[in-house]
Amino acid sequence: MFIRSRSHLAAVLVALLVANALPAMAAELQYKLLKEIPIGGGSGWDYLSADSAGRHLYVTHGTKVVVIDMDTDKIVGEIADTPGVHGFVAAPELKRGFSSNGQENKSSIVDLETLKTIQKVPTGNNPDAILFEPKSGEVWTFNGRGKSATVYDGKTGKVIAEAIALEGKPESAVADSEANRIYVNLEDKHEIAVLDSKEHKLLAKWPIAPGQSATGLAIDPVLHRLIIGCGNSKMVMMDSTNGKVVATLDCGQGVDAAAFDPETHLAFVSAGGSGTVTIAKVEADKFTLVQTLTTERGARTMTVDPKTHRIYLSNAKSRTDATSFKVLVYTPVEK
Repeated sequence: MFIRSRSHLAAVLVALLVANALPAMAAELQYKLLKEIPIGGGSGWDYLSADSAGRHLYVTHGTKVVVIDMDTDKIVGEIADTPGVHGFVAAPELKRGFSSNGQENKSSIVDLETLKTIQKVPTGNNPDAILFEPKSGEVWTFNGRGKSATVYDGKTGKVIAEAIALEGKPESAVADSEANRIYVNLEDKHEIAVLDSKEHKLLAKWPIAPGQSATGLAIDPVLHRLIIGCGNSKMVMMDSTNGKVVATLDCGQGVDAAAFDPETHLAFVSAGGSGTVTIAKVEADKFTLVQTLTTERGARTMTVDPKTHRIYLSNAKSRTDATSFKVLVYTPVEK
């Protein structure tokens, strides 16, 4: 168990009071389809991520990353030469972005203004999830077939930790900068791996039962809660300070992504098999179902823009349809 200071505990108590003031607003929100943003092409896709400050949505798509202006919903550019790209994360403070290129075992460092690749950094086998830890300025890739994590400096590209053994296949990952912790799903082990972001080492592995085969992961850093989307159609809430499962909720089939909106205190888990997004209010020790949003079958990857509270999902009719790839945009409305 992690030891926390009195000031940290006081902050949690304040957060609980704030959270209790938010449910009324969250409970009144219902999501509906706003529009579709056509992209075209039917090749594979994976994560999409929202840079709320920079107002850009980054959509991974085969060997490139498509960049969309979130205020106009227009495509404004592409990041090329990212073979088998899984994820992309922006670091506006560095004016850089970082991709995980699964087919070449590398991560691209990209200039966010020109969208040109500055350099490529070697990673472990098949980098999948990727995150930028703002406190240290470090980039973490989570290598699926390598069952490891690679860490490098976001400014210089210098590799700091080449292969941190995770003892399982990593999926989504999140950071708690205040606690110096990184959390990542181990899909084949039904566990959360806890890493020390300063020491670059594995600290613990926490079981997610009754959840299994977790893929989606999000965090409420104020309440210290992990939101875990699981392959057995479970949405699990875990205390990120000690690994205790504090709440569960049934969700759709074919779960992939999870997201959290800190202002509305809503958590989202997308399920491509059933074509739904389960939306729940997050409190200290419980989920409250707000909506089961019908999307499209196959729409599995998802992100949220905390500024507009919109959620975005990628989908296509098929991987071979040359025109069908798109982004679905859903917006909250009051009941």
